[in-house]
Amino acid sequence: MLYHLDFHVEYPDDMTQQELFTIWSEEADAALQAKQAGIVVDLWKCVGTRRVIVIVDVPTPDTLDQILLDLPIMKKMGQNVQVEVTPLRRYEDFAADVKSRLEKK
Repeated sequence: MLYHLDFHVEYPDDMTQQELFTIWSEEADAALQAKQAGIVVDLWKCVGTRRVIVIVDVPTPDTLDQILLDLPIMKKMGQNVQVEVTPLRRYEDFAADVKSRLEKK
């Protein structure tokens, strides 16, 4: 099942940018390993903001929830990370569904 994840990362006033970068570096390593393993389809860092967009392919919502809870950035500063999750349907499947509905009439 595909999901669109939209991460918005903030950091507290008492955290330095270097501390944030240390955690984000760990997160980047984990994300790139997940991409290599095929869990992450692709990911992008939005320019000029602390926002990352990810497409993942996981078998169940439970698996996604477990993965999110285990991310380095969530373990170390999860209270400062908001993730919007949107389930996705492959467009080819949608198009086939629409065509089959037309054929039934």
